[in-house]
Amino acid sequence: MDAIRSRLSQSSSVFLHRSVPEEEEEEGEAPKVEVRFVTSGSEEEVGAGPSSELTALLLRYRHGYKRAGVLLSVCGVIVFIIAFLLAYAVFSGRNHCSQVEGQGDEDTRGGGGAKTPAEGGAGLYLGELRVMMRKLLQDEDIHNTVSRFSRASHPPGSSEGTSLASEILRRFRELQMDHTWAESLYATLQFPDRSQRSSLWLVDSAGVVSEQILLNPSDYCPYSATGSTTGGVVYANYGRPEDFHWLKSSGVSVKGCVVVMRVGGGVSFAEKVWLAEKNGAGGVLIYPDPADLPQDPRRLGLNAHTAVSEHVHLGSGDPFTPGFPSFNHTQFPPIQSSGLPLIPALPISATVAAKLLSQLSGPSCPLSWQGRLPYVRCVIGPEFSSGRKVRMSVHNVMTPVLLNNIFSSVEGRVEPDQYIIVGAQRDSLGPGAVKSAVGTAILLELARTFSVMVKNGFSPRRSLLFVSWDAGDFGNVGATEWLEGYLSMLHLKAVAYFSLDQAIMGDDVLTAFSSPLLVDLLDAAIRQVEHPKHAGQTIYSQAEREGGSWRTMKPLYLNSGAYSFTAFAGVPAMELRFTEERAYPFVNTPLDSASRLQEVLGGRLGVTGRSLGELVGEMVLRLAHDHILPLRITSYAQTVLQFSAQLNKHSAELQSRGLSPQWVFSARGDYSRAAETLQRAIDYSDVHDPTTARFYNTRIMKVEYYFLSQYVSAVETPFRHVIHGRGNHTLSALTEHLALLTSDPGRFDERLFRRQLALFTWTLQGAANALNGHVWSIHNTHTYTH
Repeated sequence: MDAIRSRLSQSSSVFLHRSVPEEEEEEGEAPKVEVRFVTSGSEEEVGAGPSSELTALLLRYRHGYKRAGVLLSVCGVIVFIIAFLLAYAVFSGRNHCSQVEGQGDEDTRGGGGAKTPAEGGAGLYLGELRVMMRKLLQDEDIHNTVSRFSRASHPPGSSEGTSLASEILRRFRELQMDHTWAESLYATLQFPDRSQRSSLWLVDSAGVVSEQILLNPSDYCPYSATGSTTGGVVYANYGRPEDFHWLKSSGVSVKGCVVVMRVGGGVSFAEKVWLAEKNGAGGVLIYPDPADLPQDPRRLGLNAHTAVSEHVHLGSGDPFTPGFPSFNHTQFPPIQSSGLPLIPALPISATVAAKLLSQLSGPSCPLSWQGRLPYVRCVIGPEFSSGRKVRMSVHNVMTPVLLNNIFSSVEGRVEPDQYIIVGAQRDSLGPGAVKSAVGTAILLELARTFSVMVKNGFSPRRSLLFVSWDAGDFGNVGATEWLEGYLSMLHLKAVAYFSLDQAIMGDDVLTAFSSPLLVDLLDAAIRQVEHPKHAGQTIYSQAEREGGSWRTMKPLYLNSGAYSFTAFAGVPAMELRFTEERAYPFVNTPLDSASRLQEVLGGRLGVTGRSLGELVGEMVLRLAHDHILPLRITSYAQTVLQFSAQLNKHSAELQSRGLSPQWVFSARGDYSRAAETLQRAIDYSDVHDPTTARFYNTRIMKVEYYFLSQYVSAVETPFRHVIHGRGNHTLSALTEHLALLTSDPGRFDERLFRRQLALFTWTLQGAANALNGHVWSIHNTHTYTH
């Protein structure tokens, strides 16, 4: 009996020693269940009682065992439930991530959009929306639409143009988006006079016509001055400011002469004519040189008898309603735009140019001015070797034309009063495969794709607006008149604009003419989209191989479909374009057909169009999905910093003239700090809170608008943006004037420079103050200096 008692006592002590000591829990180890035997008495009391010691021990042992088992079971169930819930949370998250595998890295780099489901919809993530969009975009639809919309010329007001407008309206309505409508307006456009042709003659010293040079009656420059002029001929290369400066420094005067210039050189027809007029020319002839535009028909080049046409209004919109809309032209007296030329201009072919330039005498031109006209020695002029002169006569007529802009929209589910706008020019003076059909085809395909995505569960936070513009060939008249009509509301509602005009002129190099605010958005997008020509590579990786993706970004230019949105309305805008090293030569000619474009692209028109559509769609998705608009609000600080560095170089000379650059430096610093402070506030805020997101998005949307100078008139100076605009108030004008301190001190106008510096400085300071948000956050303390 003593032996049995001893063994049971040892067994009981074993169970007791398996208890978990308190010290182990305090050391931070995983929680353990503590099991103890609970009895009614102490161990000494076990031996006392009416029953035998063995019976008592066995009964107590069995009783304690049952209670311990119950406790173990309960604890086990609790542990199992906790483990199950943790496992469910972990594995359900992994399962969702696997559905968007391959997107995670890019999404995180692009702003973490993939981690947040779309608001108010079926819980679709950004990665899932990308996959959906890629599956829906169709190559064949783009190719078919380009072919359909470039069968013949379709200028504004023509039966062909009206028919295409009706077809686009019908196709928009078939998509059953939230709103589809057309907006009509009258604008004054210029066309060739059917009763009297424009002409070009060679005349002798007595003014008697000795030879008429035949011109194509359909070739003309919209908004040219009408009338005749006679004079010598001066060759001015591309007609850039530096070209006219070289002529002047070489003692060659263009006063009263007909100036012959080449297409291209980064200068629009309007700028060429304006500069020629500014330098006293009597008329302008513009031709395509084989050095710039290929002219071998056997290798997809221009015919040597083909001219390139382009409008010459130095501005955009209806030139008789500058700065205000022409919705009802009968109610307003016409006000002529200061951008209308006062001298006649004509486009001519390479053949006509060779005939004129081959007869010139005078000093030789610089080596860099030499083109590739056959049998032409590069001579400046202005005299002909035969003593003859040129007489040109332009006969165009102004006509009021009814224009139609076509709209379709998807209404945003969270912030419907914020618009992401995608647009394309519809009209063309020629077939317009590149000029208008490509943009229209991509526009329709994007509209179809997004409308299907909405039906499949996509709920955009912000509204999407798809627009087909009229009269683009006359200086983006339809788009500009719409902006002028709704200017007072768009700076608070238009998030961004994407122009699809001339989007495909090749399939190799991507160029984005853009506001700096959109640079991060573009950078994230080109990392997502496959290059149309290099399978398996993104547009970003291909750009890096060819010298860096930063080369993709270029400043907005005057004839861009995006220019007016930024320079006039203060809306961030971008125009995207695929090109090749060999220029596409058929734009603005009767040869701009779908078959030639398809041949240039090697049959990849649909694929290239789809890539560009996906690129725009990617940026639209981000803007429509993200809680905070992904715009780089600090971008303009770098632009102004570069100008500040130039100012600093001339600081001593400016101060000797009583001009201090300190105010510009101070304004730049204020803007930089305000932008960085706002960005930090956004980074550390709960952007998922609707009130917070709305507060910051409103301030972000105003950044571009802050750079519209409030010190110049929108009627007299429509492009008020101090960075992208035109006029003495702009940074470019200020920079050019500053350069005179070194290049030509005698032309430096101290009074004008003081005014330019003040206008720019206060616009920049105003932008800084507005970014600060509250008047009590602004502390301007300027020290007066003599």
